[in-house]
Amino acid sequence: MGHDWAVNLLRQHLSRGEVRHAYLLCGAPGVGRRTLALRFAQALFCPQPTAPGEPCGVCRACQQTLNMQFPDLHLLSAETVGGSLRVDTIRELQRSLSLAPFQAPCRVALLLRFEEATESTQNALLKTLEEAPERAILILTAVSPESLLPTITSRCEILRLRPMGVEALGAALHQQRGLPAEEARRLAHLSSGRVGVALQMHAQPELVEKRRAYLDDLRMLLGAPHRDRFTYAKKAAEYSRPDQRSGMVEELRRRLEVWQSLWRDVMLLQSGVELPLVNLDDRGAVERLAQQCPAAEVAARVRELEEAQDALDANANPRLLFENLALNWPRVVLD
Repeated sequence: MGHDWAVNLLRQHLSRGEVRHAYLLCGAPGVGRRTLALRFAQALFCPQPTAPGEPCGVCRACQQTLNMQFPDLHLLSAETVGGSLRVDTIRELQRSLSLAPFQAPCRVALLLRFEEATESTQNALLKTLEEAPERAILILTAVSPESLLPTITSRCEILRLRPMGVEALGAALHQQRGLPAEEARRLAHLSSGRVGVALQMHAQPELVEKRRAYLDDLRMLLGAPHRDRFTYAKKAAEYSRPDQRSGMVEELRRRLEVWQSLWRDVMLLQSGVELPLVNLDDRGAVERLAQQCPAAEVAARVRELEEAQDALDANANPRLLFENLALNWPRVVLD
């Protein structure tokens, strides 16, 4: 949905027999990278396509591919979002790709969130990209080409996937997926045009509720003294067992992303740029922040929250990170 140009390009590669040995699908999480990759794999595996480059979608190969269970499909990713893809997984992949396919004309390796691969892991993949087995196709997904080594990106066909316009996504969710018009519009804004995020929120309403809780926390913290902010930071970064740390860090990252979206809305409102707000239900709070905070202050908060997310990925101490954020925030009463 929203990537017709990419679908047409891949369809042409299939129909003309010009499939590349490696593709890199780039874009924000939830924009449709994995969905497009799996549809492309279906087209490569389907024994009875309805047209060149058009998988039937109903045969066993198509169904197994959609469920990521087809024997010639190899799926690799870090164990957790924000984790690291290990070198030994690449070595095991190389051994598998050197073998003849089980059922399909080729083997397909799908490497998800490849920006999470360490430099040594990316270097380990280079030989496969340079000397790809004859019947093997690699599909990588990442946030952007810049998040990978240039030696990786230079050996891939790059497709940059972008979010849909929020009005177009809202209409598509309403007309094609049957969502009520108001819910479709709201989810289109909350997802910033990312169809995967919108559909996930529709399927799991608790995600929207949790987002609401994060924004309520931000409103409370902006009006709270430093003592209460530090108490909040301590509780937010708590975990009782070492194996719970990754889950805690991922939740903190989502919290930071939601907070950044509100400050970004404030920045958009102050600048007068005609771009859609994400947090439609909080427009009143956005307007009050825009009135009470200087533009430089707002821009600093957006930048600071982005840097905090990068710091979490670099294994910064979560509690200290939150405490530093709390020290810099202005004291604003929104209610």
